[in-house]
This record gives sequence, C-alpha cells and structure tokens, in this order.
Amino acid sequence: MARGDNEIEEFRRRRRPRNLAILSILVGLIVLFYILTIVRMGGG
Repeated sequence: MARGDNEIEEFRRRRRPRNLAILSILVGLIVLFYILTIVRMGGG
C-alpha cells in the first residue's frame, strides 16, 4: 500500500505546477477579454 501512496503523492506533486500554469493562462485570458470588452464599448 505504501508504494501506491508514494506514487500518487509523486503524481500530484508533479501535476501542481502544470495546474498553476493553466490557471494563470486562463486568468490572463479572462482579464484580456474583459479589457477588450470595455475598450470596444467605449468605456476605456
């Protein structure tokens, strides 16, 4: 059992930076679309 737990923990540890990178990209795109919408509406 311990070996399986270690493998799962390793998998999660390697996956975290990738998840944070994807989150950063998504937040950046949301901000970009928000700014573009404000500019196109003439509010900016």
